[in-house]
Amino acid sequence: METLLCVKGLEKSYGDKKVVQGISFEIDKQEILCFLGPNGAAKSTTINIICGTLNLDKGEILYKGESIYKDLKNFKKQLGVVPQDLALYEDLTAEQNVKFFASLYGLKGDSLQAGIDFSLESVGLVSKRKEKVHTFSGGMKRRLNIACAIAHRPNLLIMDEPTVGIDPQSRNHILESIRKMRENGMTILYTTHYMEEVEEISTRIIIMDHGEIIATGTNEELKRLSGNKKIMIDLDKVGELSLELFYDIDGVDNVILNDNRMEIFVKRDAEILDKIITCLTKQNQIIMNISLQTGNLESVFLDLTGRYLRE
Repeated sequence: METLLCVKGLEKSYGDKKVVQGISFEIDKQEILCFLGPNGAAKSTTINIICGTLNLDKGEILYKGESIYKDLKNFKKQLGVVPQDLALYEDLTAEQNVKFFASLYGLKGDSLQAGIDFSLESVGLVSKRKEKVHTFSGGMKRRLNIACAIAHRPNLLIMDEPTVGIDPQSRNHILESIRKMRENGMTILYTTHYMEEVEEISTRIIIMDHGEIIATGTNEELKRLSGNKKIMIDLDKVGELSLELFYDIDGVDNVILNDNRMEIFVKRDAEILDKIITCLTKQNQIIMNISLQTGNLESVFLDLTGRYLRE
């Protein structure tokens, strides 16, 4: 694979607090590299430095083998940036929004119109092009936010938590759009704390925590790092249920209860399902379904940091 972007020894501090701690990584052409980590992992800080909107303290960023600071203005022309916060004009139509942002990259005439058509088609908003943004749902605004970033067909698309706070249908539409953009030759750097998204679209994953890279690899490579598995149990009616009793079972690491579903994280080699079932029956619980999941990204994060991705 040909390397598009290379980051070496990146550091950033605010006062005495070092928030990015000497990280290094590469992005190859036409891949979807996902940054996965909890809030506060320094994902956004890292991409803001790459975009040139935040100064670095130490390190080097190379685009096609050249420092981005050699010609930062030209480098920014190669980028498309989808910020975490919406950057749209509510009183303009979808088409007018895309036209405005595309014109900032110098698109004019036929090239501008082609860029508008391409971007709205990519995010499924062609039929809404003449409607004003204030009439859009949250998911449609997120999709338009992406359209505004890709009309100039950037070589590198940077997306910072682009699916925050939207419905599952819109999220699926965005993820499908991202896959299509990659198929059309775009390279994508994607940050999120939703491991389900990473598992669905990534070609490679970087797991970050406290400004450090703690693991990198493909989805399958990272899953093999996990020494844990998860038992999911659907109950009829929870009623009174003591989760503390499950921690008395040797091999249980954590127990989470969401509505009527229990998620029990256990050591990979622990054969304790019968003890878990016994613990449930003693508490008069009716089991509706049991399933087993091994080697997920949540358990990888737990193994490497001692805590859960959602904490």
